[in-house]
Amino acid sequence: MTLPQILTPSIQKAVNALFDVAIDKVEFQTTRKEFEGDITMVIFPLLKLVKSNPVELGNKIGNYLVENLAEVSRFNVVSGFLNIVVSDQYYLDFFGKIKDVESFGFVAPDPNEKAVMVEYSSPNTNKPLHLGHVRNNLLGYSVAEIIKASGKKVYKTQVINDRGIHICKSMLAWQKFGNGQTPESTGLKGDKLVGNYYVAFDKAYKVEIAQLMDAGKTEEEAKKQAPIIVQAQEMLLKWEAGDDEVIKLWKMMNQWVYDGFAISYKNLGVDFDTYYYESNTYLLGKDVVQIGLDKGVFEKDPDGSVWIDLTEEGLDRKIVLRSDGTAVYMTQDIGTAIQRVKDFPDVGGMVYTVGNEQDYHFKVLFLILKKLGFDWSKNLFHLSYGMVDLPSGKMKSREGTVVDADDLMQEMTDTAQKIAEDLGKLDTYSVEEKAKLYNTIGLGALKYYILKVDPKKRILFNPEESVDFAGNTGPFIQYTYARIQSIIRKANFDFSNKSQIETLHEKEKALVKQLELFPEVIQNAAQHHSPALLANYTYDLVREYNSFYQAVPILGEEDLEKKIFRVQLSKKVADVIASSFKLLGINVPDRM
Repeated sequence: MTLPQILTPSIQKAVNALFDVAIDKVEFQTTRKEFEGDITMVIFPLLKLVKSNPVELGNKIGNYLVENLAEVSRFNVVSGFLNIVVSDQYYLDFFGKIKDVESFGFVAPDPNEKAVMVEYSSPNTNKPLHLGHVRNNLLGYSVAEIIKASGKKVYKTQVINDRGIHICKSMLAWQKFGNGQTPESTGLKGDKLVGNYYVAFDKAYKVEIAQLMDAGKTEEEAKKQAPIIVQAQEMLLKWEAGDDEVIKLWKMMNQWVYDGFAISYKNLGVDFDTYYYESNTYLLGKDVVQIGLDKGVFEKDPDGSVWIDLTEEGLDRKIVLRSDGTAVYMTQDIGTAIQRVKDFPDVGGMVYTVGNEQDYHFKVLFLILKKLGFDWSKNLFHLSYGMVDLPSGKMKSREGTVVDADDLMQEMTDTAQKIAEDLGKLDTYSVEEKAKLYNTIGLGALKYYILKVDPKKRILFNPEESVDFAGNTGPFIQYTYARIQSIIRKANFDFSNKSQIETLHEKEKALVKQLELFPEVIQNAAQHHSPALLANYTYDLVREYNSFYQAVPILGEEDLEKKIFRVQLSKKVADVIASSFKLLGINVPDRM
């Protein structure tokens, strides 16, 4: 039971016994640091029910708790706040219950509860993953893991955008300029090879536009009439018609990209349970349009196009079927959502990890699904996130100025290597151990720097700042974990049994209090779809531990019972760091 769960019934009894008033709930908050106390009861709401001043009210309830509840040792009242000091024994008992629980903070999935499907990544197959995909993948993966830890079954998925004019641009450029190049013949990852031809298409396209404009065409005319764009559009029509040669080329180049993506995903440490492909889903939803028309949700215009009018909801009219009968992205997303629930009947909600430029799209999508009568539509969430910028500015895919995800991961590993070598503490490591450590630190720095920021906020990513071994960074937290592992290795005595101490040093108590918050933080992070809550909790835990480490001896403590407790406490802090970082997709090193 949590402190609020323990205190609430006693406070309700106190109010009833002292003032003959029944209350349904009690409001608690964290005690402000300038006052003594472990938890604070807010008294102001009671003043509506009891005719008294807040100080007198607080003192009467405080005295009742000290006399009737073993967990409360003393209290103080400041204005309308009752600051409650909880006994050391409560925290010792709590620690005794969790110290050997490996799954502390995690809730096992309820088989009777609906699953959640989390969509993330969803790249195009005409270019490699870039920095924006890195934030998308890290957020989606971490949110999926956190929701799972909070007690729900989770499916991780993505929609791969494997069709359309942008795919044909890479295909056509390879036909024109590729000379039969393959990933094997060039030594390039397949996604990078295909991405090079996307850039090559854009360069050739610009040359043709300039030539047409020199010949007297307007820029708009030149963009439409350039031979290379006309050919790409013809290729798309052939793809849609099922042309054997185009389909064969499309499958070959897409496979190159999938093989490249698989390497990037493995290096980034993310995975998926199921995949959806736009080439299979782009016709989905057309049958739903008729259902919507029959229900009066959609309306048909004189030209045959189908729309939904959302002006009463503060939005606008949105097309769901063109006059020629072709679907739009909205139609496809409607169909895909419905198909997912058909494929996975236990899914009762979905999380879409997509940048904030699509906020409006998802408002409309969720509203349409609600109007169509799908009960699960109330459990749809758009995990909207801000852009990632570098000091050099924005990225542009078709111009080849994007920060490649693989290059970024390698740069982070190289940066970690340089800093670690400068610190000069790796003399006893083998070459393999060093390489593994550089990767762990570099990727840990990258992931933490991105995940510690609220998803909705834009990020200015500074690689060197992220690998700093001080401050709110991944390496700082990893270093503390490694420090604790060193303490455990040096503990040449049995610390497995419960310590017999009866009182706590203030730094020990503060640390146990921080550990007690972990289960609630997981639940809050899941509810708010925010790994940042978990990341910053872990930083606070590490700061609290380092304060404890500086204030009291651990292995140097002469009292064996205190020494046992402090090693156990250190180990539990390390366990929680590792558990929290696992949910963020970050590894922790045993030595640094």
